[in-house]
Amino acid sequence: MPNGHIIVADDDAAIRTVLNQALSRAGYEVRSTGNCATLWRWVAEGAGDLVITDVVMPDENVFDLLPRIKRVRPELPIIVMSAQNTFMTAIRASERGAYEYLPKPFDLKELIAIVGRALSRPRGTPVQGADPGNEDIPLVGRSPAMQEIYRALARLMPTDLTVMITGESGTGKELVARALHDYGRRRTGPFVPVNMAAIPRDLIESELFGHEKGAFTGALARSAGRFEQAEGGTLFLDEIGDMPMEAQTRLLRVLQQGEYTTVGGRVPIKTNVRIIAATNKDLRVSIQQGIFREDLFFRINVVPLRLPALRERSEDVPDLIRHFFVLVEREGLSRKQLDGEAMERLKRYRWPGNVRELENLVRRLAALYPQETITGPVIEAELDTLPLAQSQPNGSGSGPRKPGGEAETLSGAVERHLAEYFGGYRDTLPPPGLYHRILREIEGPLIGAALAATRGNQIRAAELLGVNRNTLRKKVRDLDLQVFRNAR
Repeated sequence: MPNGHIIVADDDAAIRTVLNQALSRAGYEVRSTGNCATLWRWVAEGAGDLVITDVVMPDENVFDLLPRIKRVRPELPIIVMSAQNTFMTAIRASERGAYEYLPKPFDLKELIAIVGRALSRPRGTPVQGADPGNEDIPLVGRSPAMQEIYRALARLMPTDLTVMITGESGTGKELVARALHDYGRRRTGPFVPVNMAAIPRDLIESELFGHEKGAFTGALARSAGRFEQAEGGTLFLDEIGDMPMEAQTRLLRVLQQGEYTTVGGRVPIKTNVRIIAATNKDLRVSIQQGIFREDLFFRINVVPLRLPALRERSEDVPDLIRHFFVLVEREGLSRKQLDGEAMERLKRYRWPGNVRELENLVRRLAALYPQETITGPVIEAELDTLPLAQSQPNGSGSGPRKPGGEAETLSGAVERHLAEYFGGYRDTLPPPGLYHRILREIEGPLIGAALAATRGNQIRAAELLGVNRNTLRKKVRDLDLQVFRNAR
């Protein structure tokens, strides 16, 4: 007896053949078609225990057919495949009740595993969602790394699970949080973002939970906190690693008991918000350092979602550039494009500021250059102005060089420097305080480079270094660094 009857719908005969052979070897009975009309007739007649279908077919878009299929057979699992592997494709597949979305090209073993799970678990009713109704895609990229993000988001949309988004600065953590809200079950409620690093530490509790009149000096009236403002919607806690311990304790109570008290208040207030948190820090290190609660970490890390750095998905750079050029054109700037050399140069760049840095560059190109086509030399000149540019024509980092000319890692350079340093004390040990002296020598140039890269903007420099703004200010003062400001 076969394991199940599967309908395959794809206008590509080669894909139909490959799927037919793979599924048949796995023990399934398969019938295939190259159009939506036959797929709809078979499904309406009650054929098939599962459907695998492409999106774009000669006679109809499958997304238009799926609602009809779900009306007549609501529990039929449908696996959607598509070469149009964008964020909106994954979302539309989820909204129309697809069991799973697979971008092309796909892995046959993964597909067989998904088919097995779909046929072995109880089938529920389809997920209902809102049709976005527009093409203003919040996330851009077709790389495998982004496909995993899209699929994870599609699964999370119909849930209220707490999500922890991690990634370097500029990778789009708030965009992902907004997408979870805007396409999720709380989309009709408010989306309230809070940046922990931007709020003075002694005001964070009041900012989050509100305060009563007279709770502290200057509290002249009752003030609603962000939890109250986000009621029924989503509260996005950005840079949660910068939250002070007292506020962490209060947040833990909210997550455990679903209620909080205002600063100066005594009556518990019930809350109904979805929590999405984000950080560019390693919270496990913060836990070891005693500055982040381990129990809070386990409460907010229900669904971890790591965003890849742009250098990990360089194939997405062209799509992102085109997307940003469209945005700046809508804002009134002239249409631009890049020639092949310029595009390849940007694909090789390391992007320490990630997508945010790329967007800023695109805006600068659109604003400052009159020509419609941006060439390679223009891009080279722009990248040469960036102090942290770290790419070679072959894509490798352009760090320091060894005496022989080959590239040298930072750790190798430090090790060589220390060997030479200790070599100066052949007959005796260096003077006391060596650790702090070496640390100071490294910190000074590092902070100086970050300040130069951000043109003296200490908020951005602190973000780039991954330290608190107050910590950076103290370092600048202690190291007696000169902060240059450039309005460019």
